Amino acid sequence: MKYQTIKKGIFKTRPNRFVAQVEIDGQEHTVHVKNTGRCRELLIPGASVILEYHPDALKQGRKTQYSLVAVYKEKLLINMDSQAPNLAAAQWLLEGGFEKATGKKPEQIRREVTFGQSRFDLAFSLKGKPCFMEVKGVTLENNGTAMFPDAPTQRGVKHLEELAKAVKEGFEAYVLFVIQMKGIAGFCPNYETHREFGLALERAAAAGVKVLAYDCLVQEDGFSIDQAVPVVLGEEAFFS
Repeated sequence: MKYQTIKKGIFKTRPNRFVAQVEIDGQEHTVHVKNTGRCRELLIPGASVILEYHPDALKQGRKTQYSLVAVYKEKLLINMDSQAPNLAAAQWLLEGGFEKATGKKPEQIRREVTFGQSRFDLAFSLKGKPCFMEVKGVTLENNGTAMFPDAPTQRGVKHLEELAKAVKEGFEAYVLFVIQMKGIAGFCPNYETHREFGLALERAAAAGVKVLAYDCLVQEDGFSIDQAVPVVLGEEAFFS
């Protein structure tokens, strides 16, 4: 997925989870943050950030002309746009990435499909068998390992439970962790931040939900899903 127009800036402060103060071309602007997560390890005063510029902001009824979409963690560029992983995953399915990875060709791809008490990001069929896919964007990295979540997410636990239920009822189900950066050695759930999510992911995998994690080729103007990374489940591995 691509952004039309980008600008560079320097992060200053984040008054609340929706907006930040960023210096752009020597002037301080209020910008929209396209990620309501904590991102404390990313949004540090002085960090170089990438912004999407909206020249027609007033016509669109926007309150800000800029959206913060990526940040440099030292030399590592991390996309932190929480809406982008779903778009990238849909593009990955449509352009054959899923088929290349699994040998299965998805058909009748749809977005935002309701099942039970949840709405999954993607739905498709594999040789006539209906499938659901939930997509989680990952921006948290520690010593080369990507982790999710960066804050407790009961909604995420609910999604995993519903995916396991779907498998029990005869569907095929996937959870795709889109790691919004490159240079990652592996992925594991963040048991320290939300142990319940990690345990729910273990239960879902045991129930037949397929757990996938892919890194991304990230540029300042967008990113695309690239290569699979190993998934490690279990608190023993996380805390060892």
